[in-house]
Amino acid sequence: MARFIVEPHFRLQEWVAEEKGYFRDQGLDYEFRELIRSTEGQHHNKGGSGAFQSIEKGREADVSCACHWTVNVAASSGHTRLYADLYSVAPSGIFVAADSKVRTPADLAGVPISVGFQSGSHYSTIQALEQYMAPGDINLIFEDGMLFSRMERLIQGNSPAAALFNGPYYLAEQLGFRKVIDTTFMISAMIKGEPDPEDIRRYFRALRSAQRDIDLRPELYTHYYKNEFPDRFHAVMDTRRWGPGERIVFEPYTREVFEQSFEWIAQHRIFADGAMGPGDYDRATISFAAE
Repeated sequence: MARFIVEPHFRLQEWVAEEKGYFRDQGLDYEFRELIRSTEGQHHNKGGSGAFQSIEKGREADVSCACHWTVNVAASSGHTRLYADLYSVAPSGIFVAADSKVRTPADLAGVPISVGFQSGSHYSTIQALEQYMAPGDINLIFEDGMLFSRMERLIQGNSPAAALFNGPYYLAEQLGFRKVIDTTFMISAMIKGEPDPEDIRRYFRALRSAQRDIDLRPELYTHYYKNEFPDRFHAVMDTRRWGPGERIVFEPYTREVFEQSFEWIAQHRIFADGAMGPGDYDRATISFAAE
């Protein structure tokens, strides 16, 4: 049987579990792959600017993740299965330059906001701003949708606003960019192929131990963000000032949450008619919770 593939994804938990030997302690026969920093942040950019397209093209890790909206639809469409035993929450927000004329969320009406197409920033930006303006006034720009690209364009002054999460969120904050509105969102795990259910349990038991360590002493582990960032950003990063980022919540992603999210996506026409699949929770999700 092939070794279990562990692939960090813009967060700290896998790095801590590797450092502390938690995967090994759980008896997981695994291969640890770093594929974000080494590819200049382009690893998931297989099908364009969006998370959904990268899932369509196929991911190599046995367990991967993306915003829960995209995993919801990808699983409903048969591209993956949403792992329903847990979810995570990523700090996210829309940032502008310190001297921007944008002072309130309402000021973002008509302003180009860089987001990832059919990625967490796409949905969460709409969800946050529709409280302040009509849908037609939310001006989303997808051309530089990959996370590090849109962060870099914001830093260079080439984007008036950008939606950022996890590490890029903290870097923008450190460099003095202003968060206009919080857009924190849920992330879902997804399962590739037919892995051994016990391997999935071992993997997440290791991450649970890592989450406990991060909760207790986050300052000991924020240096791992440098393993997630392309080298060109390292000189300006002071990860001692950064927060713990994405937090795994070991509670079920329920049928109610799945169905409410699916309905919200359909109402906002983020996918073409007929492209979302049937929205069947039982077929789209999988659970390996120990009985």
